[in-house]
Amino acid sequence: MRLELSTFIDPALAEHVEEARQENARRGIRRGPGSLAELWEIRRGADRLPDSTLVEAGGRQVPVRLHLPCAVPRGVHLDFHGGGFYLGRTAQDDVRNQRLADALGIVVVSVDHRLAPEHPWPAAPDDAETAALWLLGEERFNALKLTIGGFSAGATLAVTTLLRLKERGAADRFAGAALQFGTYDLSGLTPAGRLIADEYFIQAYAGHAPDRTVPDISPVFGDLRGLPPLLVVVGALDVLLEDNLAMAARAAAVGEVDLRVYPESRHGFTNRDTGMARAARHDVERWLADRLS
Repeated sequence: MRLELSTFIDPALAEHVEEARQENARRGIRRGPGSLAELWEIRRGADRLPDSTLVEAGGRQVPVRLHLPCAVPRGVHLDFHGGGFYLGRTAQDDVRNQRLADALGIVVVSVDHRLAPEHPWPAAPDDAETAALWLLGEERFNALKLTIGGFSAGATLAVTTLLRLKERGAADRFAGAALQFGTYDLSGLTPAGRLIADEYFIQAYAGHAPDRTVPDISPVFGDLRGLPPLLVVVGALDVLLEDNLAMAARAAAVGEVDLRVYPESRHGFTNRDTGMARAARHDVERWLADRLS
């Protein structure tokens, strides 16, 4: 069997390649804050909004935002926002999450986890687990199918949450996980992880951890048996491409994985207003719909 990157690229995406190149040239290369001072500057004016719902499980609380469909829901999707564990709020994804809720007729629960460096690991995975346990115990959702997913660091939290739930015998309650360009090795010990080893978000989030290969930080090192089917979405130009390929390969060895690579696409591309981004968002929606059917 021969494999190359094009194996995981839909040929129909070729029509969007030129537009994606032009968008990349317009935007240039962007990186997150590289120091605490830069982080404070970007965060200014981005406090948590007061209209979140506080939920509780296991003696812990976490704010979530609930996006309801127009009709009676047929499922629930638990979502974790991106931002490198040190940026972002659920409100930034309100439009995207409401669109997903309406398109699939589901409730989208978006988790407003605590941010580093004030709240380093394991605060974010603790909050993610709290939201998942609340969802699993919420009576009004008992009869509905569940999915989970995330965007960048949120995809990482989706996997760490599933690994924690597996220890409780509850990972199979979720019918699938849609993972958009997560970061799965924060230890810098794999070839993929070394590509981002100097990023400040790692120091802010897990720099204090004596061993960053623990799966709760770097899930590519985890035992991935028993997880639900995974959708792995990543751009061909993403610095995390190799990390996502490694995660997909490890997961495919013990379970079901749908790996989809998008040409001329960088990190975070699914948030853009391009044909490539719309195609990827459509793919995620269709994949989730299949899991929820």
